[in-house]
Amino acid sequence: MKILVTGGTGVVGTGTVTELLTRGHTVVLLSRHATDDARQWADGVTSHEGDVADAASIRGAAAGCDVVLHMVGIVDETDEATFADVNVGGTAKVIAECARAHVRRLIFVSSLGAPTGKSEYHASKRAAEALVREFRGQWVIARPGNVYGPGDEQISMLLRMVRSPSPVIPRIGDGDQPIQPVWWEDVSHALANIVERTDLGGRELDIAGSELTSQNDLIARLARITGREVQGVSVPDFLATIGSKVVSLVGWDMSFNDQQVTMLHEGNAIAPGGVNALDQVLGVTPTPLDEGLRRLADAQEEQLPSEGVGTLKRKRFWADITECPHSPDALFALFRTHFNDVTPVFVEAAPEPGSTDLIDEGKTITLSLPMRGHVQVRVAELGPTFATLLTLEGHPLAGAVRFRCERAQGMLRFQVEVYDRAANVLDLIAMRTLGDRLQHHTWARVVEGMVERSGGSAPEGVQQRIESLDEAGAAEIEHWLAEVVLKRKREENAEKISAGR
Repeated sequence: MKILVTGGTGVVGTGTVTELLTRGHTVVLLSRHATDDARQWADGVTSHEGDVADAASIRGAAAGCDVVLHMVGIVDETDEATFADVNVGGTAKVIAECARAHVRRLIFVSSLGAPTGKSEYHASKRAAEALVREFRGQWVIARPGNVYGPGDEQISMLLRMVRSPSPVIPRIGDGDQPIQPVWWEDVSHALANIVERTDLGGRELDIAGSELTSQNDLIARLARITGREVQGVSVPDFLATIGSKVVSLVGWDMSFNDQQVTMLHEGNAIAPGGVNALDQVLGVTPTPLDEGLRRLADAQEEQLPSEGVGTLKRKRFWADITECPHSPDALFALFRTHFNDVTPVFVEAAPEPGSTDLIDEGKTITLSLPMRGHVQVRVAELGPTFATLLTLEGHPLAGAVRFRCERAQGMLRFQVEVYDRAANVLDLIAMRTLGDRLQHHTWARVVEGMVERSGGSAPEGVQQRIESLDEAGAAEIEHWLAEVVLKRKREENAEKISAGR
């Protein structure tokens, strides 16, 4: 089948598109930046750039499609995007495009709290559902609960807070509000099943995980997974909204508005006696919560220099080694397997249960840093003599580190090359005071450690060069790293599609 997917770029959207391709379908991706968004799939996806709030821009998107899967929605309003324009008006315009293109099947992705929720967000989803029920064709309303996965805005944020250096984690209210989170891949499989089934017309399907939890329980579970000792402390609603707004001004994405606090107090779970369509209707076995949280712990998204603040810097630390018995390949292999051994004593690799310090392509490495808690990097590129590691969300830096072994002027050079910006304003201040010195000492010590392990010597010692890149140089590095991430995503999606066929 040919399926129009609106908004297939978020946590669930990308997974659903990949799952549809795995099953042999083709997808038309409708988003504002669809051409770039579609590049993460090698084939099977065509792009239609448009905004559901603009009828003219989406005209023709559904032409020749068998099904429309409407996933676009916002959970917070801005001056440019309101609930009325996107959640309600956008749904009306997608329905009109279905009618224009004679598409007879429409699947609308709503929210578990839409029928009774008191927030403006839920009210907008409720209004959109009413429009869908008037669709002159076969419609299905899917209501996922709290979806968690790489880049989600709630449980991933809680994970980063648990990994922070603070032993105190703020929670809203008493922290016991019921939540029934569902793993993102389970939702992707469920939506793909709905697309393929023609016996669900007129159904409203609640989709959630199999386990009830809460803020308090999630904090405890995440603390066990990360090996951290933390304590949740209740924060009054007005402090949660005002305080988080102040924090967000300096770059931390921790905002709670009045509507989100309202939704949290209402809870997010299937009502007693209700049917969980995930397994009971759609045949998807829910991922156990602990298993999903463990996966989440290694699945945070990359934090690239384009997302940071301040000047993009290039920092090089290297030593030219003489009388080294190793080839570049052999010395780099030694580095890959002894990464933790050559870092300073105040930097610990693999501090969490089950984590690794082996530099292997695609792997996530957790580091324990002074005054920062646990942060992560991902091995995005790996060759016989080099590796590129990207910082992940929660790291004080937005950037990349490249390690390289090569022949230089008849000697063997081991080099650490860093490209970074501070992740936010607070981190920028921290880097200017103490962070830069700690970072420089860390990388110089890594080079020294490799000289010691090489069996040779470095007559000129560790050398370094630090420079601020101009606008053109920064743009070149940002493009390079964005392409590295895109290549990794394409490979991951291709592997999933190949394995599923």
